[in-house]
Amino acid sequence: MKSKRLIIILTVVVILLLIPFIAMQFTNEVDWKISDFVIMGVLLLGTGLLCEIVMRKVKGSNSRIIICLGILLSLFLIWVELAVGILGTPFAGS
Repeated sequence: MKSKRLIIILTVVVILLLIPFIAMQFTNEVDWKISDFVIMGVLLLGTGLLCEIVMRKVKGSNSRIIICLGILLSLFLIWVELAVGILGTPFAGS
């Protein structure tokens, strides 16, 4: 069961990374470099694995939900900052 969830996490990461890869074949609007794929892969995999650790270690279902939502919010904020630099940090190259 545990390894099945890991396979699901890896599959979801690959599918999500295929979206911009396929889009790059049809339009010039999507212009990802290999470093973009690596960074996003690390972010997605890290998020999935952190949520998996929370699911295994945290007992209360409310606590699991809150912690996983916090992890997902962190992923979203990092993604937005890297994409458009909404916070204006040097992290995004602004």
